Amino acid sequence: MEVQIKDNKIYAPLKDKWLVVKPEEEVRQRYICRLVDSYGYDLSQMDQEIKVNNTRRGTGSARADIVIWRTKEDRLEKKYPIVVVECKAETVTIREEDYYQGYNYASITHAKFFVTTNIKETRVFRVVEGEIPNRLEEIADIPTAEIATDEKKVKELLNQTKAFTRDEFSRLLYKCHNIIRNNDKLSPEAAFDEISKILFIKIRYERDNTGTQIFSKDAFVKLKDAYNSMKSKDAPEFYQFLFEKTKEDFSKDNLFDPNETIRIRETSFEKIVEELQVYNLSTTSDDVKGIAFEKFLGRTFRGELGQFFTPRTIVEFMVSVLDPQEGEYICDPCCGSGGFLIRAFEYVREQIESELEQRKEEVKKQLIPENYDDLKPKEQEAIDAKVSDAFAKMNFEVDVNNPKGRLRSLSFDCIYGTDANPRMARTAKMNMIMHGDGHGGVHHHDGLLNVNGIWDGRFDVILTNPPFGARVDKDIKISEADKFTDEAKIEAYVKRYGEEYLTALRQVNDHIGESLLDQFGVGKMSGLTEVLFIDRCLNLLKPGGRLGIVLPEGVLNNTNLQNVREYFEGRAKILLIVSIPQDVFMAAGATVKPSLMFFKRFTEEEQAQYNGIKVKAFAEVQEKYIEELTSIENDLAKRGKEALPAAEKKILRARKKEIEAAIDQETKTLVKQRFDYVIPIADIKRAGINSIGIKIENDLEPLLEEFTNYRKENNLWDTRHANTSYQYNDGSMTRIREFDGMVCEPEVFYGKD
Repeated sequence: MEVQIKDNKIYAPLKDKWLVVKPEEEVRQRYICRLVDSYGYDLSQMDQEIKVNNTRRGTGSARADIVIWRTKEDRLEKKYPIVVVECKAETVTIREEDYYQGYNYASITHAKFFVTTNIKETRVFRVVEGEIPNRLEEIADIPTAEIATDEKKVKELLNQTKAFTRDEFSRLLYKCHNIIRNNDKLSPEAAFDEISKILFIKIRYERDNTGTQIFSKDAFVKLKDAYNSMKSKDAPEFYQFLFEKTKEDFSKDNLFDPNETIRIRETSFEKIVEELQVYNLSTTSDDVKGIAFEKFLGRTFRGELGQFFTPRTIVEFMVSVLDPQEGEYICDPCCGSGGFLIRAFEYVREQIESELEQRKEEVKKQLIPENYDDLKPKEQEAIDAKVSDAFAKMNFEVDVNNPKGRLRSLSFDCIYGTDANPRMARTAKMNMIMHGDGHGGVHHHDGLLNVNGIWDGRFDVILTNPPFGARVDKDIKISEADKFTDEAKIEAYVKRYGEEYLTALRQVNDHIGESLLDQFGVGKMSGLTEVLFIDRCLNLLKPGGRLGIVLPEGVLNNTNLQNVREYFEGRAKILLIVSIPQDVFMAAGATVKPSLMFFKRFTEEEQAQYNGIKVKAFAEVQEKYIEELTSIENDLAKRGKEALPAAEKKILRARKKEIEAAIDQETKTLVKQRFDYVIPIADIKRAGINSIGIKIENDLEPLLEEFTNYRKENNLWDTRHANTSYQYNDGSMTRIREFDGMVCEPEVFYGKD
């Protein structure tokens, strides 16, 4: 079955008439085709735009986009339907909390299943008859026409929850992984690479077929037979041909090396296609396939590559603490599998969608009158058209194909990351695509060096979990291999970013042969990777930008790093320190007890204030010792007969050194007194996950609530500088003064040496 469109009209077979093409109408007709082609329903079992009284709606009535009955007879006899479908434009992301209106209708009509779809993403919810729950419960799928009349199988479907689907998908991926390891004898990492190739072949096929066809074994065999009947002698095998086409489609994303091939047997390939055919990746929701992919990653890379995975509870907490906003630039220079970037993307996307839904509710209040149900059909149609047009304009704001759209800007302009491990950089891109996108700014590159849009002073928010305990030696040089030499991409980046990009490249190009440590202010004090990455992140931030970073416990209270600590004191404020249990990261292969540290780089005003306080404090302290210091210097400067004996000179030099140390220490003490601020510290005993990856209680959640209130009350930062006109500032401030996990101590950062 195909959708018929001509002369700005679309054919609606359930109405047997041509309608004006609107985004929601096109989605509805395409989903009707899917119901026929993929689920086996007959048009006689369906209807569209069914009106029903609905006192909960507020306007007195509602319309169901598509209604499905078990049989044609049930429909004719006006029995209860089994499925109610609500359609949204392709540009609208499906969120269950936004669909209580449609769910309410499904509940009133005693339907078992409620569906929301924008074609790209379809979500199915279990209907609790006569109830509107606090949160809708997502399930795996609706029944096929054959299953719809089998009450037992319908009940089984109703019990396959979203969590069940995620876990099943994750287990299925691991099953496919084992097929490769057993049949093709590849390492876990190499087997993962092959699974990824097949997943993207499947994504490409199902995306190009608009979700109506699944990449199944039957489809593969039919396509292969057709290909083999026409292929030349030197043509590749069909499954290699499919991969070549997939590489072409994703060539701009650098997911696969141009010379890469599938390195497993065709029999293994077919077996995996057969296993995966139960899922349509073009319609499976992002948070199902994304989280399943993450779980699969965790199982595959646990151990040697476990450092690339920050536990999800930690990621969610850190992103929420820094509260990235639309229009802010976000970076992770050690992005690993992309966890921070994915959550930041989702966090901002949720803000955009929430704001959009609020505006839509306002439009409905303004355009739909109280007496809507009493109006004539033509009057109702005129109102519906106005509402639809207003919604279409708003939907265009979040259309990923709109070059000036809000989601396009978020994905293309605002999310950046690098990882020095090529497999992890590629995996991060894949992981982000599985979660809904934002992958374009991710690169395989040394996180300490500039690439693409990543350079000093550019970012509002940085979230990262850098490598611990390693050391960059003085003899490690910037080399020709570090230069970015792709002229076509350099030209494209200059066109995109301007001359500022060429200036950024000078960090490497002008320092070939020089020590990497010399490029960082802290490099003379320490070569520890965690220390260098704090400096790198602060460099990357704009004045006033925010940093969340995972560090070894007490790294800045280490006596040996006193100079390092003082260096950072002069560049940024500490927003929050959270000590978390060591076992949180043990599931990811780490053995060091971590802390979560949150900084805010000084604004220009704060930097000037700090520098002024430091200069004034030094002058005041020096004044106390100036006479003695001048006398010592004069005595040491004497020559000839007036010169002092060597022993006396030695005593004077020692005294001069004592005075200089006293001036330095007293200056620092005075600066701390005059540039004083509160530093909250939290000691968390339970962080939502234990050493073997099992979910437990999460003390980070109440801590987040308290810190958010504290942050707003004290205006720790202001996001009004974000590059967007879509800002929402919550002015409500309720300070919580008591919580077991969080204390405030003004001097705690400086430690007790």
